[in-house]
Amino acid sequence: MACLCYHGFDVTAPLPVPPCCSTSSPPPPSVAPARPSPRRPCAAAGVTVRCASSSAASPSSSVAAAAAGQQVANVHSYGTVDFERRPALRWSSLYRCVALGNCGRPVGRILGDWDEGERRLDKWELCRIAKELRKFRRFNLALQVYDWMTERRDRFPLSASDMAIQLDLVAKVRGVPYAEEYFEKLPDPLKDKRTYGSLLNVYAQAKMKEKTENTFELMRKKGFATDTLPFNVLMNFYVDIEDPEKASTVTDEMKKRNVAFDVCTYNIWIRSCAAMKDADGMERVFNEMISDESVVSNWTTYTTLASMHIKFENFEKAEECLKEAEKRTTGRDKKCFHFLITLYSHLQKKEEVYRIWNWYKATFHTIHNLGYQEMLSALVRLGDIEGAELLYEEWASKNSSYDPKTMNILLAWYSREGFVVKAEQTLNRFVEKGGNPKPNTWEILATAYLKNNQLSEALSSMEKAAAVTSASRWRPRPTNVETLLAYFKDKNDTESANRLMSVLESRGCAENEEYKSLINTYAFAAA
Repeated sequence: MACLCYHGFDVTAPLPVPPCCSTSSPPPPSVAPARPSPRRPCAAAGVTVRCASSSAASPSSSVAAAAAGQQVANVHSYGTVDFERRPALRWSSLYRCVALGNCGRPVGRILGDWDEGERRLDKWELCRIAKELRKFRRFNLALQVYDWMTERRDRFPLSASDMAIQLDLVAKVRGVPYAEEYFEKLPDPLKDKRTYGSLLNVYAQAKMKEKTENTFELMRKKGFATDTLPFNVLMNFYVDIEDPEKASTVTDEMKKRNVAFDVCTYNIWIRSCAAMKDADGMERVFNEMISDESVVSNWTTYTTLASMHIKFENFEKAEECLKEAEKRTTGRDKKCFHFLITLYSHLQKKEEVYRIWNWYKATFHTIHNLGYQEMLSALVRLGDIEGAELLYEEWASKNSSYDPKTMNILLAWYSREGFVVKAEQTLNRFVEKGGNPKPNTWEILATAYLKNNQLSEALSSMEKAAAVTSASRWRPRPTNVETLLAYFKDKNDTESANRLMSVLESRGCAENEEYKSLINTYAFAAA
């Protein structure tokens, strides 16, 4: 994207927002630094190696060059394998090791072993790996890659763009206070429009109104609010906090200050009109975009329009927009297929969903977890459970990386519909194949048990969720906690209540007002 270059979206969202209308990733440039050319080995003293085109090389010169090369190898080998003969490290090989965890080893240790055993890593490779991890929302792993580089700044000098990416990752993994602390420790020369833009995005994502507006105002004063991106972040923020009227004031300021609009600006503006239920305004903004010669509408524009028309129940117009989006689909962008599948499923167009899916599989050699998650969600939304089960089996048979998010989609449907046995069987098979359930996986099963009045099993599932060691900030749903507490109170089951209290305390719920109220109610009843 030319503007908000954000990766990924919520696969469970009822109406997805195209990536350039979202602020789910940092504003810094997504292009990794150009990879440096490999260094040529130095020639040994007294040996001159000249490069010549193959067409001009004579047999005698070729023999001389080969002999010279062998002499260089002999001088520098010291009994080891010639470095230039070793297979070049492809960043994707190391990426797979990091993404799969390599038997649960920390990222730093994996990188250290590669750096010492394979060959010295360069910044391009590490930034490329981190970019791919961010693309698939593996923010914790991406941050560990940047942390490893930060510990070796003498080898990997980090730019303001790198700092902006790292700041955003810190916020996603550790929270806003840590991101603020990270920003404050930056040297003043690195507090430029990129790092300020990243901080602005952090506050906008957290929906912190005062800090978002204050940061934007500070960027104005420092002369950093001259590009389109910070204005897009601010517009999107106002739409997200349900204050869409202010998005128009942002576009007014952009026009006044001659800040160029891009396709994302128009897409967010269209969303703001839809949030105000202003269909005429949507059409007016769209027509203004069409007349803007500097902007070319792409598939994100038409999927945005389709999403808004679905909200207005203008289903015919929505389908027309999706057909226009298809015309602008390129074989390099998987996200477009994800949006088409999701939006056609909202229109209850089952044949179109399968048509796009088949097109998707024919276009890309490999379909990653996110693609299967989108299609599974769509089939569940369509009520095609038989198709969803077949697709899940296809995913399970092809995948070596068992992402619980994929399984959770089917598990949640079984839970809602009361198919407890199917839910248990699906989860058991997932674990047998080497999958590691997340805390919310166990809570989905707990919810199924609650609906089936299996309170003891529900509590056990909650305990398993709390026992999962991960960076997850999972907390049990208050409604589930209340159901269990009410049951334990009715049965005067103090032992089970204490087990539930242990779950709450282990997840830091004791100081939360909503949970505290439930805990106090139970404590009062026990007394």
